[in-house]
Amino acid sequence: MQLGQILLQKKWISSEQLEEVIQLQISQKNRLGELLLQKGLIVNNQLEAALKEQYWRKNGFWVID
Repeated sequence: MQLGQILLQKKWISSEQLEEVIQLQISQKNRLGELLLQKGLIVNNQLEAALKEQYWRKNGFWVID
């Protein structure tokens, strides 16, 4: 699952905010999480939690949805 989808699912960002940051990402070539932090849309703890979830899902260990 992509980072943006995890953040949307947790309702930490809106789809409009995600689209805005994705457009920025295309022009700036920064990572999505870095841009979300820079814009103040999420805090570091939220990014860490979402990245951990992404890692566990990718490796097949995430069972609670």
